[in-house]
Amino acid sequence: MAKTLLITGASTGIGEATARAAAKAGWNVALLARSEDKLNALADEIGEAAIALPGDATDHDFLADSVARTASHFGSLDAVFANAGKGVSKAGVGDGDPEEWRDMVDLNVMAVLYTAHAAIPELKKSKGQFIVTGSKAGRDHMKGSVYSATKWFVHGFAGNLAEEMREWGGRCTVISPGMVDTPFFDEAKPTKLQPQDIADAVVFALQQPDTSCVREIHLMPND
Repeated sequence: MAKTLLITGASTGIGEATARAAAKAGWNVALLARSEDKLNALADEIGEAAIALPGDATDHDFLADSVARTASHFGSLDAVFANAGKGVSKAGVGDGDPEEWRDMVDLNVMAVLYTAHAAIPELKKSKGQFIVTGSKAGRDHMKGSVYSATKWFVHGFAGNLAEEMREWGGRCTVISPGMVDTPFFDEAKPTKLQPQDIADAVVFALQQPDTSCVREIHLMPND
């Protein structure tokens, strides 16, 4: 039976590329995002190996329901890629917008926690894997960057969760890219990392033998 991967932020960029790459590698994919039209189009493209679950990753009840629907539809949940995230338009602390911070923390921090909390019961059954999108910004101190601080949380949480999951044979991986050419940025950045590069890293982590846990993959653009 094919294994199943649930992806948040699956309608564009890294999530979309990962859905295609995982399906190509033989995985079923459960696609979560708010953009229902894009999500349905991607699921239609992938075919029977995909299920579209439109909704908000900051809603714990939605995530719990999506995990249950995924496990019921495909028979198991073997991995989760908590990829949904966002930045802010006003940089720094002094000039920052606290309402933007709240929205960003809800998605970059709370949604990761909610996704893990909702998925752990099913991942325990499959001795599965939790993968989360970190960032170079979660490894470096960046002047006044609240976004960077949320990614520092992600990196710390991923390491802590890996220690918890190993007690029952599970694994946790943080994917840490530098700048990626995604809709996150207003202008195309063709010389930077491409979504496919990150998708390939996720599939690599998923394909490791049971004896190996890739705790972190750090990628940088080669320009």
